[in-house]
Amino acid sequence: MSWLRNHKHTVYRAAVGAAAISLLCFIWAGVNLYRNRKLLEAEIAARDYVGRGGSQGNSQGNNQGGSQGDSQGSSQDCGQWDTYLFGGDVVEYSGKRYRRSSYVKAILCIGVDRSGEMTEKTTTGFGGQADGVFLIAQDTARNTIKILMIPRDTMTDITLTDLSGNELGKDMQHLTLAYAYGDGREKSCQYMADAVSELLGGLKIEWYLAADTSVIPVLNDEVGGVTVTIETDGMENRDPALVKGETVTLKGKQAEVFVRYRDVNVDHSALYRMDQQQQYIKGFFQAVQRHSAKDSGLVVRLFERIQDYMVTNMTKDQYLKVAMDAVAGGKLGDEDFYTVPGEGVVTLRFDEFYADREALIPILLELFYREIE
Repeated sequence: MSWLRNHKHTVYRAAVGAAAISLLCFIWAGVNLYRNRKLLEAEIAARDYVGRGGSQGNSQGNNQGGSQGDSQGSSQDCGQWDTYLFGGDVVEYSGKRYRRSSYVKAILCIGVDRSGEMTEKTTTGFGGQADGVFLIAQDTARNTIKILMIPRDTMTDITLTDLSGNELGKDMQHLTLAYAYGDGREKSCQYMADAVSELLGGLKIEWYLAADTSVIPVLNDEVGGVTVTIETDGMENRDPALVKGETVTLKGKQAEVFVRYRDVNVDHSALYRMDQQQQYIKGFFQAVQRHSAKDSGLVVRLFERIQDYMVTNMTKDQYLKVAMDAVAGGKLGDEDFYTVPGEGVVTLRFDEFYADREALIPILLELFYREIE
């Protein structure tokens, strides 16, 4: 007992050390269990995919080893959907041959549901999700754009990571989550680009641009507001001026409310919200055209205002040229918007959207390919 009294501080420190080591072991075990569970889920998803007639492993291997190289000059038959159907330059469909138009660029635009600057990387899960997903087909020869709207709840293969950012494989989940598994910056954008490319049969996406949705009021007011007609019930609960049937020139936060509002108690509300987003994009485009006719520095100023709230792999010269060419190219009407076809499914927890990939083929051919003899 006398030894214990004389060394009680040593015993106490040893006990604390042992407890700390035990805690670290517990945390490490938990991380390993999480990692192993995600790996198992990804493996099961891959096996299920193979069982449905695909081969995710072979498709990825072919893409890395050949679809960007060997398939460049070869054609691919559209008679049966292939994970990398549009991975090559030439596609055969309904007895005709099509080549990827070198002058039509694919630009992925992502609206991220977070607030604040996007200048710093974040931990997995803290960088926001993709609230709006749009693929722009920019015809650089004619200075026109067309927009493919992609439902955020689309179920497709996305890259999974642990909290440290280590990749765990792929699994079929909501497209919106692909951004969240990244770093809130370039890696998140690349995960989104990879997921959308795979959803669209390996279509090459040249550029991406993601922006925090809090920039909407800033851009909106810089062009003097955007005029829209309210077509959704319940929006007045967020702003009393936004009553169904009314035509309103949106100011400040009203613009973000209009673009993002949905009734979460209504099935597939995110899908129906795309009509609001399409109306706003058209109105904003018209406002930019109208004001830039009098103010040649408008487009440059718009990007300067949101510089710290966006992430892109384009240079400043590139995205300014894209924007200026689009503004100079003419109107943006309903005929310039496309939506990924498919079917919505309501589950016990979440809405899910499954793309009709066969119905996607003629849309992608129209947007990005041209017929050849």
